[in-house]
Amino acid sequence: MPVPWRDSADAFAEVLRRHRVEPAAVADVAAAWQAFTEFLQIEVSGTDADGDADGFIVQWGRYQWTDKLPTLTFTRQLAIATDRDDDPYPVYWQLSLEMCFGDHAELAGVEALNTRNTGFSFSVVGPDRLADLAEARAEVDQYRQLRAMWRMRPASSRLTFEAAC
Repeated sequence: MPVPWRDSADAFAEVLRRHRVEPAAVADVAAAWQAFTEFLQIEVSGTDADGDADGFIVQWGRYQWTDKLPTLTFTRQLAIATDRDDDPYPVYWQLSLEMCFGDHAELAGVEALNTRNTGFSFSVVGPDRLADLAEARAEVDQYRQLRAMWRMRPASSRLTFEAAC
């Protein structure tokens, strides 16, 4: 049964907790990834019927808003349909699990990698999305800094759900 888009943050938090992951205190990145993978197999209702309405991306780097700490983020992006005649375009919302790490030597250079994300995937829920998730995970495994993040305990984490534009 699809989850209403407005309830998707609660649904993701519930899946995280089933995997023994607290959104504000992630202790196991691999368990968080398993929860994210499961959550991405849940259909979300209320998304725009046209275009790329439901997708995901994995991002990494050092950002101003995280005090330049190494960061790994799992994001689901939803294009939400509007019923306003004066604005026919969807509103984009991002539900993100952001994990920040201490400044460990193993993470040096994460900001200088030749890419900072896996790129968006908008495959549909089911086998195609599972294949894209496996591809994203394989891309992450190409970088020693990201493999190290996968083994480390984040110093902090947070779950956000906000309009992207």
